[in-house]
Amino acid sequence: MKKTLVLVAISAFLAIGCESKKEESVVVQPEEVVDEHTARNSLDYLGTYKGVLPCADCEGIETEITLNQDETYVIKTKYLGKDDKVFEELGDFTWLEDGNRMSLEGVDSEPMLYFVSENKLTHLDQDGNKIQGSLAKNYELLKSN
Repeated sequence: MKKTLVLVAISAFLAIGCESKKEESVVVQPEEVVDEHTARNSLDYLGTYKGVLPCADCEGIETEITLNQDETYVIKTKYLGKDDKVFEELGDFTWLEDGNRMSLEGVDSEPMLYFVSENKLTHLDQDGNKIQGSLAKNYELLKSN
């Protein structure tokens, strides 16, 4: 009986001495999800794009741009209403930091900037912005099949 009393006393002592630790509730803040999809990593942008860009002193510039896998391009332009000569220029293109715009580095001209979207290149102004206003649609080149 003494043993039982001693055992009960020890058990009671241990039960009182051991505090049950409460688990701290951890509040998990949702991480901000950054969409890393860009034209460069999400679109099938390689291929040939065609259209007629506005021209200050002619009826328009018939333009064909072919983007190649090795990040080179071929651009063919014809000034409508002037003559039938087709100008061809080869060069490299580089992506701007946002991954949605590219710069076509030319041999004889200043870099041309384009916004890349699904099956379309949009010619940008010298600051890399889309042309606004009623003529905006005239700065688009569509991908040909």
